[in-house]
Amino acid sequence: MKSTPILLFLLLTPLSITILNAQTISLTAKKLNLYAGTKATIQWERVFSSPRRMKKYKINLLSSIQQKRLEAYLIEHSADSEQPIVPGL
Repeated sequence: MKSTPILLFLLLTPLSITILNAQTISLTAKKLNLYAGTKATIQWERVFSSPRRMKKYKINLLSSIQQKRLEAYLIEHSADSEQPIVPGL
């Protein structure tokens, strides 16, 4: 019976880390004034493929891991995605 709390902890930890990462990326996007629903997927892909555009949005100041997570978040919630996040809604 004592192993049950440990087992539950191990099972739930990845979920809580995933939620925490999503919240962190969402806050990072807001701090940079980047809102996923303002651009279509192809537009976000262009932003992340261009050093000039990344510098314009200050994405270049983030670590490479943060950049990849931010890109995935913005594309996942872009205006033409299945789960858009639109400011003001």
